[in-house]
Amino acid sequence: MRGVAAVVFGLAALIWPGLTLAVLIILYGAYAVVDGVFAIVAGLRVGSGTPRWLLLAEGALGILAGLIAVFWPGVTAIVLLYIIAFWAIFGGLLRIVGAVLLRREIENEWTMALGGAVWVLLGIVLFVLPGAGLLSLAWLIGIFALGAGITLIALALRVRGQRSTGAGGSSRVT
Repeated sequence: MRGVAAVVFGLAALIWPGLTLAVLIILYGAYAVVDGVFAIVAGLRVGSGTPRWLLLAEGALGILAGLIAVFWPGVTAIVLLYIIAFWAIFGGLLRIVGAVLLRREIENEWTMALGGAVWVLLGIVLFVLPGAGLLSLAWLIGIFALGAGITLIALALRVRGQRSTGAGGSSRVT
């Protein structure tokens, strides 16, 4: 669901790049809250041996960033940009750490790490180029959200395939 939400958000940002700042802030805030809720739900549902705190921390960070955007929509574009950049970098780092810790639990965890790297790259670009216009910001965020969403969907399909075939991380040759 998190991957689908990211893809929908990314498509919306690409289809309507001329969104006003207020609409972009609300759209981003709603996405970040939904993504955060799904991360917390996933954190509460993970099995033993899985680092639950990573998903819970990522979810709390997403909800916090989303609520700031929703309840303070009058913030300037540059403040929103730094909120998104901070969330992207730290959320991405948490996904990369999660992928490293899950190496023994699932195969092809690289998709999770790749998604995290995409978010870290987005955050760095936003910090380095804060003067980017709203139109380019909408396109940039849309492209990165699509990439991250696709990697999350690929990971979900891979995990689902492992569960349905009964293959676990313990049968993997390390």
